[in-house]
Amino acid sequence: MRDSLLDSRQLRAFAVLARCGSFTEAARHLSISQSAVSHSIKALENRVGCRLFDRVGKNASLTQSGEQLLVHAERILAEMEKAQSEMARLSKWGRTRLRIGASATVCQYLLPTIFREFRESFPDCTISIEPGDTPLTVELLQAHRIDLGFALEPRRQENLAFVPLFEDELRFLVSPLHQWAKTGKVKESEIWQQNYILYGKGSYTSQMIDEYFRTQNRVLPTVIELGSVEAIKEMVKVGLGVSILAPWVATSELRQGLLVSLPLGPKHLLRNWGIAHIRGRRLSLSEETFIGICRTVTENLQTQVKSR
Repeated sequence: MRDSLLDSRQLRAFAVLARCGSFTEAARHLSISQSAVSHSIKALENRVGCRLFDRVGKNASLTQSGEQLLVHAERILAEMEKAQSEMARLSKWGRTRLRIGASATVCQYLLPTIFREFRESFPDCTISIEPGDTPLTVELLQAHRIDLGFALEPRRQENLAFVPLFEDELRFLVSPLHQWAKTGKVKESEIWQQNYILYGKGSYTSQMIDEYFRTQNRVLPTVIELGSVEAIKEMVKVGLGVSILAPWVATSELRQGLLVSLPLGPKHLLRNWGIAHIRGRRLSLSEETFIGICRTVTENLQTQVKSR
């Protein structure tokens, strides 16, 4: 019996009786019979292997062993009440935690709008964001360090579920002074003669670009490799090279004529964006709401691709 765990109901009866000093008062406080209180105390004494109270009629006073146990019992019961209170707080509307993994691009261009709407429904939700490209986001999901990953569709991850949001297209981005921008077309023979400013190697986007041109038995001559979309755009603007990005990350520059977007070729290079999470895990209300808002906010991006 001594090896088994202590029963929380017995500990509560013990703590209440210790404070009241009376089986009658303890029974009234716990809303149970005096007999039930007596049985709980006897069961607890058998479990710990020593006498906890000296009994005189319906009254009881702690033994030395009882005094020592009371210190631990009160601490245990206080922690249990704290845990129960926290769970009750989290179960209330909007009081929860949301841990998101997303690329720097998504953090900059999409999450501000998404979280502005999300806050209207969950004003007290604690939000944390782990920036990183898809490989890192997948790693964080696998380690249970984030709840949802706003990422490109993971490859060969059987334990991850993926909720599609939108599809985008990777295209050439050039300065308006570039010859391609002036003619409005890309000459295939000139593709291999350009200086390219591309997003960091190791990212899914970089791998997709490599695979796209490898089917043509070609490798793009990368001159500059960066992990910042903003820096890439600035370099392309001043004519340092050509880049390959999705137009939605350069909407403002394209509208102002600071950059020009052109197709890679007859075959489009498309990416699938969505929300990844551990397969089989039941999503919370806040997570379901977040996904719904993501779907609404990104609808126009999907429309842009379909209109081309």
